[in-house]
Amino acid sequence: MIKFRLILIIALVQLSGMVFSQNPLNQPVPTDPAVRMGKLANGMTYYIRHNEEPKERASFYMIQNVGALLENDDQNGLAHFLEHMALNGTQHFPGKGIINTLEKHGVQFGRNINAGTSHTETVYNLSDIPVKHEGLIDTCLLVLNDWSDFLLLTNEEIDAERGVITEEWRTRRTAGFRMQRQWLPVLLNGSKYMTRDVIGDLDVIKNFKYETLRKFYHDWYRADLQAIAIVGDIDVDAVEQKVKALFSKIEAVENAPKREFYEVPVHKEPLYVLATDKEASSYSVSLYIKHRAPEASEKTLGYLREQTIQTLFGMMARDRITELLQKGVPPFVTGNIGYGEFVRGYEVFSVSTSSKPDQDDLAFKSIYTEAQRIYKHGFTSGELERAKTNLFTSYESRYKQRDKINNDQFADDIQNHYLTGEPLTSIDFDWEFIQKILPTISVEDVSARAKQWMTPENRVIVVMGPDNPEAKHLSKEQALAIINEVENSQVDPYSDKVVSSNLISKELMGSKVKSTKQLPEFNAVEWTLGNETKVVFRQADYEKDQVALIAMSNGGSSKINNDKVASAMMLNQFIGSFGVGDYDATALKKALTGKKVSLNVGLSDLNETFNGSATPKDFETMMQLLYLQFENPRFDKEAYEAMLGRYKAFVANMANNPQKIMSDSLSLILTCKNPRTKLMTPELFNEISLEQMETIYMDRFVDAGDFTYLIVGNIDEATAKAMTEKYIGSLTNLPRKENWIDRNVEGPKGKTVREIEIPMEVKKTTVNVIFDAKMDYTPEQNLLLSVFRDILTMRYDEEIREKEGGTYGVRVSTNSSKFPKAEKNLNLMFDTDPEKAQYLKSILYSEIEKIAANGPTAEDLDKAVKNLQKNREQAKLHNNYWLQALNTFYTYNINTTATENYETILEKMTIPQVQNFVKTFTSKADVVDIVFKPKP
Repeated sequence: MIKFRLILIIALVQLSGMVFSQNPLNQPVPTDPAVRMGKLANGMTYYIRHNEEPKERASFYMIQNVGALLENDDQNGLAHFLEHMALNGTQHFPGKGIINTLEKHGVQFGRNINAGTSHTETVYNLSDIPVKHEGLIDTCLLVLNDWSDFLLLTNEEIDAERGVITEEWRTRRTAGFRMQRQWLPVLLNGSKYMTRDVIGDLDVIKNFKYETLRKFYHDWYRADLQAIAIVGDIDVDAVEQKVKALFSKIEAVENAPKREFYEVPVHKEPLYVLATDKEASSYSVSLYIKHRAPEASEKTLGYLREQTIQTLFGMMARDRITELLQKGVPPFVTGNIGYGEFVRGYEVFSVSTSSKPDQDDLAFKSIYTEAQRIYKHGFTSGELERAKTNLFTSYESRYKQRDKINNDQFADDIQNHYLTGEPLTSIDFDWEFIQKILPTISVEDVSARAKQWMTPENRVIVVMGPDNPEAKHLSKEQALAIINEVENSQVDPYSDKVVSSNLISKELMGSKVKSTKQLPEFNAVEWTLGNETKVVFRQADYEKDQVALIAMSNGGSSKINNDKVASAMMLNQFIGSFGVGDYDATALKKALTGKKVSLNVGLSDLNETFNGSATPKDFETMMQLLYLQFENPRFDKEAYEAMLGRYKAFVANMANNPQKIMSDSLSLILTCKNPRTKLMTPELFNEISLEQMETIYMDRFVDAGDFTYLIVGNIDEATAKAMTEKYIGSLTNLPRKENWIDRNVEGPKGKTVREIEIPMEVKKTTVNVIFDAKMDYTPEQNLLLSVFRDILTMRYDEEIREKEGGTYGVRVSTNSSKFPKAEKNLNLMFDTDPEKAQYLKSILYSEIEKIAANGPTAEDLDKAVKNLQKNREQAKLHNNYWLQALNTFYTYNINTTATENYETILEKMTIPQVQNFVKTFTSKADVVDIVFKPKP
């Protein structure tokens, strides 16, 4: 198959050779003709593109070529602060007007209304807007217009937002962030990047003068540094006229400051930095070698060829490292060798690894040896052939799915084009180009990049790890000695082992469909095979290049005794590294070259599952993998030992990680320290074994007849039936029908209130409140819980985030389950200043009490309903929706696709209904109230 594909590519190149020869690599890249581009007299750039994925939806972007690097010292953090202010009052949308207006159409803050700031740019987006609503296009254009030049920036709103950003600062100050603050200045070698971390200086955030922010806005938010992008199910001509009429009124800024490009100074001698933190939980060593990136004018056809070479290099290097990680016990836990973007205008070649405690010298030597293996010997022709085939397959799949690319993906491409001059190509061009260019890339071309990138200048060694007296970290002298030793040592070439792509060698007997049942409510068919297995198939072309599968059975780890439950818990993490049948994981990856297919095994508390996905042409391969996972699973001791070593290293230093302490504490409290609750600690690995995992797997996945198989995707029924009969029809069916066991793992009754002190570097309090109520599992009750969740999210955003400035955000999540007991959960969590924690926690409860006493406001209920309706419309256009609907039907006997089980319930939902639900839920709920606070 690989050779056939490459022959086909060469043939295509020969056919189109005249065209290709007329377009040498130094020619500019043609821009996607579907994108309407223009520039207004005031300097503003606009991009407009029609796209119907999803239908009747559009996304609106404001792209500012402005970020934290443009701040003066007294403005440190104000680029990011300004991003927040864009949702806190504009000329046409005062106060929270933007959010309130769009929420009425089912548009959610955070999910659909968002923004992001970096060192070099700020991008605002309104995504997934239902433009079928009359006037909503005009509304969104007016929002972009206001963001460009008409923020109100009132004193009151500025002061209110200081608290929100202070809490975001507190939330983001993790060990990783703090260590980055140590190593980034060295990597950037004195450039302005080192003085800005985007979120800014806390003293500036709390105390800057109002005019300081307004000056930054006036200086930098201007038309010549802005682009707008509108992508979606719109009339391009009509929208262009609206853009010109509205945005041309914005005046150009006179005598505006110049938008500078910020250099990263070069250096000949290698630099070194050790970054440590008391909460760090891993050791790592990285070598970075910096290079200038091509200018926008240099991004020609030759640039696209170079990007393709970089991709192939990364794919092959990644495969080599993955192979090492699956063999024996390498001294590194993770590794990476590759080339890519760094900061604007710069790229970096990196050799990085995370290691086991006190073994960063061995880990770095091992990963740098692999880099030198590439440097000295390059790649093999077999490796390149596989990488080319896989890359070709990914482009082919994207081309087949070209009418299913969503608006935000196109908007990302537009953003890169405006900010850095990346080529803005069409999918048709990409597909044609990759077919032409791949045969021109030789193994020498790709191998030569190692010598091109591994230059002696502009090298920086970054070492990170825990800050404790016992920790041993690689010094600069040791790192340089390792580099010198490896570079001057003899390194053997890589040995590439060829494997057969024939996964199953024997002839399968199969069994025919003996009965057929139509499922008109799902437009699906149910087959019962001769071996008594049950398969459900639904043909669908939502994703044109996908067929998806779920197979599920009752039982799960509930059937496993306490002494083996640790191995059951870890089975999911290990089984994928074992391979299948006669193929270890490395050989299997090679055998699947050119195929886009996956199959994952899952063992949960109550179920065994398989989740698979493949292109239509690779559907048979997915079925072969399913057959092998049942009939010939693999338990590879070498892979097990390698994974075990990596997991041990991963958890070795987690004891000082506040997030791990909080997670473990919650797990123990919420299960009353049930013996079946297992924490990821070093002691856990004394309880697991490969032998136990094999025993558990062979028990849980031995009976194919106890599974129900659901298949949805773009293949015809005859093909699905034939593959089902051949592969599922050949599976072993035992005369047993199992169910799960209720192990009675439950939380504490009544209300449990705890305060737990933990050591932490940045003083913050984390509040967790969990409600758990035994309630019926019905479509109406489930939707009421979802509406309650969305209403609470809005209330907490308004009261705790905005009014109080008390947190960056309250996380609200819910869950409805029927088994082993019908119950509903509500989980509330937020970070805050320790001084404010108790007061803000009281608001969590008071907002729930208000809804229970008086019901939600009509406006909040309408917003929540509209959001669920909008999401439902979009979900129906994806295979996963139908897979989950079928799964729910066969698990709970509920048809969630039926109008009466969703749309009708939402349309008829009333304030008293929600009020009564909340009142019932809170009266029945057991409550766990846990506050984690810093140890004095």
